[in-house]
Amino acid sequence: MRNSINALLIIDIGVIIFCLLSGNRIWLINSQIGFITSSLVMIASIISYRNMVKSRVDTGIVVGVDNRDTIEKIEDPYDLYNQDVSEDDKPISEIVKEEKEKLKKNRRSIWQVAKDSKASLSFYRLGAYSLLILGFFYLNNNHKLDITSYLFALLIPPVIIIITLIRKIR
Repeated sequence: MRNSINALLIIDIGVIIFCLLSGNRIWLINSQIGFITSSLVMIASIISYRNMVKSRVDTGIVVGVDNRDTIEKIEDPYDLYNQDVSEDDKPISEIVKEEKEKLKKNRRSIWQVAKDSKASLSFYRLGAYSLLILGFFYLNNNHKLDITSYLFALLIPPVIIIITLIRKIR
């Protein structure tokens, strides 16, 4: 996390120097509002997800009973292409009953959905997104919005954080 913040600060200083040398004040305002709010959104997302995972680990909550990852669940929600399933000569009515029972077991309660949405509805993320929206409205209402520099500044922090996290993994 520290490496990501340091990289963000270094790149932001470079963006400020570039905007000052080019002499375009509108670019500077747009790039700073976009860069800072996008950085806040990324940092808030990381913090909220880290807190959610830490609280789940501390309480010992297991997310899923099966070993399938999220992409596999999306691509094959009914587990039709499972390699471990043996071919049995069961009547279709029995198979349908078993599948209905599996679906009932896998239903999520409102409590589970609320727990999973804690990270997306955290105070940090909501505050960061509200600053992002307010910054855009400020620029737009004062006729200072330069969409090119604003979108470029919004793009930089996610790319920097992804690169620093990939470097950390290696």
